[in-house]
Amino acid sequence: MAVSQTFRVAPAPCTLRGHGLRLEPLGHQHLDGLKAAARDGELWTLRVTSVPEPDKTAAYIDTALAEGTRLAFAVIDESTETVIGCTSYHDIVPAVARLEIGYTWYAKSRQRTYVNTACKLMLMTHAFDTLGAAVVGWRTDNFNYASRRAIERLGAKLDGILRHHALRRDGTVRDTVMYSVIAGEWPEVRDHLTYQLKRHAG
Repeated sequence: MAVSQTFRVAPAPCTLRGHGLRLEPLGHQHLDGLKAAARDGELWTLRVTSVPEPDKTAAYIDTALAEGTRLAFAVIDESTETVIGCTSYHDIVPAVARLEIGYTWYAKSRQRTYVNTACKLMLMTHAFDTLGAAVVGWRTDNFNYASRRAIERLGAKLDGILRHHALRRDGTVRDTVMYSVIAGEWPEVRDHLTYQLKRHAG
């Protein structure tokens, strides 16, 4: 029987840096940057994402800040100090040292680049090595094939599918695909992601 554990360090707002990127606590100072990032590809028009429409971005930030089990980050390109997207720790459960990574989106011009790998490496490194997480999870829409491929490329394992689980922005109901990496798998996943980033840099 698995033994319950809590985080070694309680999750709290922080700034993470690496690979020319900075993840900093999301706030209203990022409003214009988020709007510009979302306009790069008109991401709010995609059915399987939750990217805010420009006039709803302030409310999006308010919601992120109000959720007690979420720590939201703006993703900054440090070479230009440009906001290129956002991501979050969410569904943080201290009693079992579990958190998920999600609410992730990037400007279209930054998709299919090293950015997602770098951000996930920073977030997982902090979660496992600093916070002492037992498991890091992801969830995505069953039809968001790009997101599913990106999560699988990280080395996450498929946990299962929650059928008829959550509303999409268009009012339809989605199936939610669940993935995770447990602490024992982290060293291999870390080495894999580090190798991928070295290939990009080379």
